[in-house]
Amino acid sequence: MGCQLGKLAASERRGANNGPGLADGPPPATDPRLPLTAKQKYSMLASWKGISRAMEKTGICMFIKLFEENQDLLNMFEKFRQYRTREEQINSMELAEHANNVMNTLDEGIKGLDDLDNFFEFIHQVGASHRRIPGFKVEYFWKIETPFLAAVESTLGDRYTPNVENIYKITIKFILETLIEGYEKAGPTSNSTT
Repeated sequence: MGCQLGKLAASERRGANNGPGLADGPPPATDPRLPLTAKQKYSMLASWKGISRAMEKTGICMFIKLFEENQDLLNMFEKFRQYRTREEQINSMELAEHANNVMNTLDEGIKGLDDLDNFFEFIHQVGASHRRIPGFKVEYFWKIETPFLAAVESTLGDRYTPNVENIYKITIKFILETLIEGYEKAGPTSNSTT
C-alpha cells in the first residue's frame, strides 16, 4: 500500500497529465536586463547566503584590500583616514561601520535581483548619493571590484569555484555599472569634481 501511495504522490507532483513536473522543465526566464541566466542568479543568491553570515568581516577585508591597492582613497574617508596600518584598520570601529553599510547596500542590491525595477531605483540612488562626497570621481567605483572579489573569495573559501567567481564578476560589474548610471544621471553638484 505504501508503494502505491508513493507512486500516486509522485504522479501528482509531475502533473495531472503525467507530463513533466516543474523541476523537469527549463528554469523560468530572467529579466533581459539582468546579465545572469536563471541558473547563475540562483547560484549567486545561494552563495550570497555565506557572505551574509559574515558581512562585517567580508566588508572589512574588502576595504583593507582597497586601501592596500589605493592608499590615496583612504583620505576620502574622514572618519577613519588616520588609520594607515592594516592592524589599525582591522580594529577601527569606524571602518567596520562603513564596511557594514556598504555590504548592506550590496546585500540589498543582490537580493533585489528578482525585481530589477526596484534594484535599478535603489542602486541609482546610491550612485547619485556619491555626488555629495567632495572630491569623489566616478572612476572610483571601479576600484572596489577587485577588493570585493578577493573578499568574497576569502569568505567563501573552497566554495569560491571558477563558476562562482565568474558569476560574482558578472554581478559586481552589473552593480558598478548601475551605480555609475545613477551617479551620472544625478548630474554635477556644487560639491563634486568629476
